[in-house]
Amino acid sequence: MTQTLGPVMLDLEGPRLRREEQELLRHPSVGGVILFGRNVEDALQVRELCQSIRRIRPDLLLTIDQEGGRVQRLRQGVTRLPSMSRLGREYEVAPEVAQRLCQDAGWLLGMEMAGCGLDLSFAPVLDVDSGLSSVIGDRSFGGSPEVVSELAGAFVEGLHEAGMAAVGKHFPGHGGVAADSHHELPVDERPLPSLMAHDLVPFRALATHLDGMMPAHVVYPDFDHRPAGFSPAWLGMLRETLGFKGTIFSDDLSMGGACTAGTPAERARLALEAGCDILLVCNDRAAALEVLEACQGQTSKRGGRLRYARARPDLDAMSALARWRRVHARLEAMAAD
Repeated sequence: MTQTLGPVMLDLEGPRLRREEQELLRHPSVGGVILFGRNVEDALQVRELCQSIRRIRPDLLLTIDQEGGRVQRLRQGVTRLPSMSRLGREYEVAPEVAQRLCQDAGWLLGMEMAGCGLDLSFAPVLDVDSGLSSVIGDRSFGGSPEVVSELAGAFVEGLHEAGMAAVGKHFPGHGGVAADSHHELPVDERPLPSLMAHDLVPFRALATHLDGMMPAHVVYPDFDHRPAGFSPAWLGMLRETLGFKGTIFSDDLSMGGACTAGTPAERARLALEAGCDILLVCNDRAAALEVLEACQGQTSKRGGRLRYARARPDLDAMSALARWRRVHARLEAMAAD
């Protein structure tokens, strides 16, 4: 039987739980926690933090942004990962080698994050790099939709080998706009057929292989005047046309690209009505409290499916695995290159 969770995912202030946060996590609207750099010292501290959260709420979904490259919250005690664009450049030389390397990278990431007590990392990025978006840039596997699909698919396969869920982002593609949705609301003026033939290709290719999806705070006015994360049309396409059956996470509702939708409570309502299952509300505790109250009585059945369900790998014993040693050495060398 699928476990139901509250629909709100929160952040924390520091590397250890504060007393008021312990009480906050007991709120029935809370369904998960996302860790940022300020919550992280090293792998062992993250494991202890996750254990302290689970002592209060063993059902919560514990997450992190650990993509590799510049988006890597946890850096001490785990493998330093290269950017996805660095992995993508290997494809130009040896496609089969690059595909295997991406699968290995997904496996290693999943094993290490599971060993730290986390349920998932919000990865992989499926955005196609068009050379316009600095916020995407080297987070993307590259500029070819087909190559992004192939390498991200291998990365997803590796995550699944490690027993970890895969969450694709940022549907239907953030790579075609210069504006940063953390600070403003980008508008992508391209016609829908162009989006379908380019940015949507990886999402269409991997929709049935992904466990979670995160829509972009971007407006694509040729299809809908609302940002994708608040759009029943876009999320309906994701479900009905692309066949996605997993969990839809809103991107952070405190981002600049979301704030045009109204108050925190109004943003939460619009995201849920559009089809989001779990709402991220980060870096704004007052907004989070408002959303928690607005979501009283709401639950998410899909969120509970993403908990890590295997016996967790032992961080201290990871180096005993021949595959880990091989992949760790290769990725560390690439990251330092």
